[in-house]
Amino acid sequence: MTVTKLRVLALVHRHLIPPETVPEGSDITSEPWRTEYDVISTLRAMGHDVQVLGVHDDLGEIRRLATEWKPHIAFNLLEGFDDITIFDQNVVSYLELLKVPYTGCNSRGLLLARDKSLSKKLLAYHRIAVADFAVCPRGPAVRRPGRLSFPLIVKSLTLDASIGISQASVVDDDAKLQERVRFIHESIGTDAIVERYIEGRELYVGVLGNHRLQVLPTWELFFHDMPEEARNIATERVKWSLSYRRKHKITSGVARDLDEAAARRIRETCKRVYRNLMLSGYARIDLRLTEQGQIYVMEANPNPHLARDEDFAESALKVGIEYPALIRRILNLGLDWEPARAG
Repeated sequence: MTVTKLRVLALVHRHLIPPETVPEGSDITSEPWRTEYDVISTLRAMGHDVQVLGVHDDLGEIRRLATEWKPHIAFNLLEGFDDITIFDQNVVSYLELLKVPYTGCNSRGLLLARDKSLSKKLLAYHRIAVADFAVCPRGPAVRRPGRLSFPLIVKSLTLDASIGISQASVVDDDAKLQERVRFIHESIGTDAIVERYIEGRELYVGVLGNHRLQVLPTWELFFHDMPEEARNIATERVKWSLSYRRKHKITSGVARDLDEAAARRIRETCKRVYRNLMLSGYARIDLRLTEQGQIYVMEANPNPHLARDEDFAESALKVGIEYPALIRRILNLGLDWEPARAG
């Protein structure tokens, strides 16, 4: 479908509705709505008619706008519904039922990728290396399977964006394991997943496409000045605290010193992950690369953040895809996606 000027319904969380404009020269890198602002302002600069809808727990307004305004496409920037992360798939399913095209991942891919246990089982079935793991549901006492040896890392089963991850997430004995699982249960409010901790380089790889895929340059998180006892992991503070990153000189950029054989294996692994988890639109695959050259898939993140200064957009820029072209590409992928024919 080719339309010069689109009616775009931008779906955002109601607390992340960005301002119409910001003063010239303003630094918005620490603003929680910077992704929303960057996407929406870019869409408008491209000449599209954009209507922003703040969403929380009511689908009725989406239906009304779909019926009355008839958007060509919904630009989906939601990461949940009614404060429940895994319900983002339900909003996409609703758009499919309304026959409104949308950007980003389809509902089935969201379902598979959001559940780290389910996605790891699928990937392991297809002989893609993942860390050994076990799920610790809320309620039962924590019992560590004998096949899981320390060190281990404890995470939320369903939340991404490093929520609940800190240096204390890596544990070396059963007492600390139980304490950290209890923290996830009580403070984060989800089941926990316990994985074998993989020592290695922290790599992120963006993928664009529905059926024909483009793998963006491999990105790496660099830890230049961490305390000697600290693990090089993407904690919640690394993800969300600019002052913490500056203090410890944590940066990201194109992965260094990757030979062509390793780069090729990374690209092929990411394509296999994308296809086996039935993803579409765009996603980021998180990897660990050991000193021995073994690639482990940590998780797949459909619909990663799209701010101009985020890794996904910066890695696209490295291959000549400037930000407006990236947003246009994502729009076209959404217009081309046919949910009824997916499989």
